[in-house]
Amino acid sequence: MKFTATSRDVQGTSASRRLRHAGRVPAIVYGGEEQPVVISLDHNETYHNLRKEAFHASILTMELDGKAEKVLLRSVQWHPYKQQVLHVDFQRVLASQAITTKVPLNFEGGDVSPAVKLSSQVISHILTELEITCLPANLPASITVDLSGMTANANVHLDSIKLPRGVTYAGNDTNPLLAAALPVGGGAAASEATEESAE
Repeated sequence: MKFTATSRDVQGTSASRRLRHAGRVPAIVYGGEEQPVVISLDHNETYHNLRKEAFHASILTMELDGKAEKVLLRSVQWHPYKQQVLHVDFQRVLASQAITTKVPLNFEGGDVSPAVKLSSQVISHILTELEITCLPANLPASITVDLSGMTANANVHLDSIKLPRGVTYAGNDTNPLLAAALPVGGGAAASEATEESAE
């Protein structure tokens, strides 16, 4: 995905307020082998980009003053009650430098699993994203979790799926619970399963 940015010289609260009034978003890009640079973005373009999953979990191409740079979205600050983006942070990406980021989990096959078809259970998605480390070229847009073989009351942990080539898990929990098959109305069971995984 591509987006356009403009460098800016003036910093501070007043300057940021003026930018926002002009329909711009103050932002910063840092990392790599260069110094941090303060930039501004078009608010409408940024707002719509942030609604796309790929913008959060992909290497982005930033067109800054006619020069293209590869960056990764790092954080977004939203207005407490308005649909307004207040500030955005980007990190430069070097092809030879591993990055650590979170990517969404894409659950498939749950509706045809024995747990659902034969036991009339529901499958709870315990995690929706996974923290990983990889080189930029190996960054997946998402990680697929196949639930088609889940049986009644079964759990799917990280060690039961295969991560894409060149991708390693970077979270604190050594083997997190990703999904659990539960009886209908099994909210308490889901909570217990999460606590058991944490232990």
